[in-house]
Amino acid sequence: MNRYIPILLLIFIQACAQQPYYGDLTYLGKLPSKLNEVSGIATFDQSKAWVIEDNGNKDIIYAINLKGKLIKQLKVKNAKNNDWEDLTKDKKGNLYIGDFGNNDNERKNLVIYKLPNPDKEKGKSIDVEKIAFNYPEQKDFPPSKKDLLFDSEAFFHWKGHLYIFTKDRTHPYLGKTLVYRVPDKKGTYEAKLIGTLNLCNDKDHCSVTSAAISEDGKTIALLGYGNVYLLKDFDFDHFSDAKIGALYLKHETQIESVCFIDDSTLLIADEQSQTKGRNLYSYKLD
Repeated sequence: MNRYIPILLLIFIQACAQQPYYGDLTYLGKLPSKLNEVSGIATFDQSKAWVIEDNGNKDIIYAINLKGKLIKQLKVKNAKNNDWEDLTKDKKGNLYIGDFGNNDNERKNLVIYKLPNPDKEKGKSIDVEKIAFNYPEQKDFPPSKKDLLFDSEAFFHWKGHLYIFTKDRTHPYLGKTLVYRVPDKKGTYEAKLIGTLNLCNDKDHCSVTSAAISEDGKTIALLGYGNVYLLKDFDFDHFSDAKIGALYLKHETQIESVCFIDDSTLLIADEQSQTKGRNLYSYKLD
């Protein structure tokens, strides 16, 4: 019997070594192969979530359960996916798609699509209203490398407004996030600049890829690659003085989607990147 112990020990070590490591994230499930590039997530309850994919993918919203399994999909009418980058919802049951991805800072057709509650949709498609907007501080399309501040992958809804957080693409990197606000009603608007945040100076961790606000309105989560930044004690009219806390997730993949399940739990998804990602996770806040 003793001669088998080294072999059994080797098998045990190899099995342990092959277990995926998710850092401080709790693995919930694998997303379907058709959802390789999930860029936004939102949930109306604690049993399922709605997700979207970004540039180059279909004009469709997808419902998944909290194990990542696809349970429903809806074609979004009259809403081309130029670069869908985030999802959010309001307390009236509306869903919002942020079509404001702008890697090269040259788009002039930025828009947010407002959808009625997709949980209640009986058919295979859903109507939208369009909230078009521009950034009045952007004068050139594209601007110079030092002013590439008008891409966005993150927003949330609060009390009649949508709050947009831009993604810094400057050279050299400034680590700056501009915070804009637009009304949540159909129309065309100039977005109002209401603050500037400096999360850090590392472009690999500080560029904002998604945003969410807790149901009680006291905590904002900003997602970066490998990090979550929590904003507290903020003023909805002036974000620059918000208190910012950084949490390292100990798991660095292309994480681009976050929402709150409850006031202290985040739901997070990442994109497929080589052999990593395309997973659904939860994360408990302290």
